[in-house]
Amino acid sequence: MSRLSLGVIGLGEVAQVVHLPVLRSLPELYDVTAVCDISPGLLDRVGGGYGVPHRHADVTEMLDRNELDCVLVLNSDEYHAEAVVAALDRGVHVLVEKPMCLSPREAEQIIAARDRSGATVMVGYMRRFAPAFVEATRRIGELGPINYARVHDIIGRNQLIIDQTVLVDRPTDVPRSAVEARWARGRALVADALGEVPDVLAGAYRLLCGLGSHDLSAMRELLGRPRGVAAARQWRDGRFLAALLEYDDFLVTYETGVDEQLRFDAHIEVYGEHACMRVQYDTPYVRHFPTTLVLEETRGDGLHRSVSRPHLKDPYTHELEYFHEVVTKGADPKTGPEDFVEDLELFAELIRVMATQPGTRT
Repeated sequence: MSRLSLGVIGLGEVAQVVHLPVLRSLPELYDVTAVCDISPGLLDRVGGGYGVPHRHADVTEMLDRNELDCVLVLNSDEYHAEAVVAALDRGVHVLVEKPMCLSPREAEQIIAARDRSGATVMVGYMRRFAPAFVEATRRIGELGPINYARVHDIIGRNQLIIDQTVLVDRPTDVPRSAVEARWARGRALVADALGEVPDVLAGAYRLLCGLGSHDLSAMRELLGRPRGVAAARQWRDGRFLAALLEYDDFLVTYETGVDEQLRFDAHIEVYGEHACMRVQYDTPYVRHFPTTLVLEETRGDGLHRSVSRPHLKDPYTHELEYFHEVVTKGADPKTGPEDFVEDLELFAELIRVMATQPGTRT
């Protein structure tokens, strides 16, 4: 089995809690030879803690000074596209955390760079690699005609769970100017995607690009792309969203938000004529919490309910195994750039409908 030389771009929370521990568990697939972060402290403490020999403060420097097969892009969303294109232009394969980017223009740049280089780009939609979700995609035909579906994701801030389970190194050596530059870049990219919109709609868009991309991407794989958005609303300054999505002969409700409760409630529930199924997710920040598939169907006089937990291996591990297979076999990933563009288009349509909400300034 071919072992890939890998660089990690971004050593923040998701790298420390998930990706680096998973990569350590897959030594036969990956050799983490280089890391990159804007924080000197993280490079020293996290990179050093994992014994990574080459540590860089600049993406271009890391790519030019190391012979890498692939990179894992985990830095701030505002800089995803820049890092992805830089890697592709050097023929390096890329697994980029969702969102792949924040604007359609960036997506076009990534697709053009991929086509120039012939290298792979895969978007890190780990929920779509959970064994229970994969099983759901195989069994959804058993439900008969679909009458209704619900996509639900109401969670507490991730840090509430993370702080109880793992120590995260949160650096204090990132210059204030760099933080402000990131904020400004984010605002500019949202404007590039949507035009000038009120702050509440910009916030709603960022929520969709972040948490919402998991939900709506999985919905598309399971049910297909919706025909349109019948209604959409935001409240609490864009922190809570609800929408009604139209399919040819059924509707889907989507609801999401983030609060201060210490819990994680994310699921997709599909109601068919003969049975219904529910894919129930748990927090990805505690490894091996299982995703489950619940099936209910009427047989004779009884309602039969089964709960499937296909595997305790976490979705991130399945995702990284899949990425290795895609790269080494030259296959196209199911979560490629064009797949993500469908999410961007849906996000923009949701915001356009929200803009018609009474009381929303335009």
